[in-house]
Amino acid sequence: MLELKGVSKRVGAETHIDAVSLTLQPGSLNVLLGPTLAGKTTLMRIMAGLDPPSEGQVRFAGEDVTGMAVQKRKVAMVYQQFINYPSFTVYENIASPLRVAGLDRTLIDREVRKAAELLRLTPYLDRLPLSLSGGQQQRTALARALVKNAKLVLLDEPLANLDYKLREELRAELPKIFAESDTILVYATTEPTEALLLGGNTATLSEGRVTQFGRTIEVFRNPVDLVTARTFADPPLNTIDVDKKGATFLLDRGVSLPVPDHLTGMPEGRYTLGFQPHHLALKQQTPQSVPIRARVSVAEITGSESFIHLDFGAVRWVLFTTGIHHFEPGDSVEAFIDPRRVLVFDAAGRTMAPADGLVS
Repeated sequence: MLELKGVSKRVGAETHIDAVSLTLQPGSLNVLLGPTLAGKTTLMRIMAGLDPPSEGQVRFAGEDVTGMAVQKRKVAMVYQQFINYPSFTVYENIASPLRVAGLDRTLIDREVRKAAELLRLTPYLDRLPLSLSGGQQQRTALARALVKNAKLVLLDEPLANLDYKLREELRAELPKIFAESDTILVYATTEPTEALLLGGNTATLSEGRVTQFGRTIEVFRNPVDLVTARTFADPPLNTIDVDKKGATFLLDRGVSLPVPDHLTGMPEGRYTLGFQPHHLALKQQTPQSVPIRARVSVAEITGSESFIHLDFGAVRWVLFTTGIHHFEPGDSVEAFIDPRRVLVFDAAGRTMAPADGLVS
């Protein structure tokens, strides 16, 4: 078990990590999700022992390892910018941590070939890294991390530089590779979709703070606050400020939405509504869906999907839908939203209550 207790990291007057407390269980997959400069890499370096925290404690398997050198820990880390020894063959790159550990040659050979087979590197074992593609070089770095049999494996956006097909394949394989061990796997990403595909647990980060930690699907469906909801939305979360009066949310331009049953007890006042782009539709999806008239700003078509940017009064929303939909800027469009799928935040940005089981 890895425990971070009130861990902070300051560099000069800047706070990079702010009082983070996390507990990661053996055999778990844990995603660190946040935008660039949210603190993901800094937090991983503290976990690894590469950087000491300014405050707080790091414990591993019940032992205080806060000041322990990384060389004394069973840790492996792979960065987005993969690192291989250029003068070593792929075989020797993968074998290098095992040779440092003084393992028997037969055992080294078995572990190297096992990792190479898992990561489809067997045909390239005699090649030098510079003769490989970027994806093959990254897989070599991953294989080296795998053979270390580390109890903590940290992957810092490891697939970001790979082509789409390979990224999809490795994303599906990584959890399986580590599933049979009691290794703690920590995976940093800026992409909400990647977090959802990986599953496991997710910690959302914003400006060095962990805003929420839990099962990935639960954090996505039931964010505790507006910051977390925005972190877990790509395209960006659609929001609008509204007034609650009685059983109605009053939007701009005379539009109103009925307050969902599970929120009718909220006091009247000013709130922020938030909803994912795929919860805004071009057709009525449910009897509860409410039509809202908006104006097209731009329409983006990517393969078999469309992203329609809509202006509703002073706010801009994104509508995501499957299929190819052609619109011209300025076109008037009727979009539909189911109030039961809406998240509601108070003036402090806190979620008033989980959505009515429909946020997915």
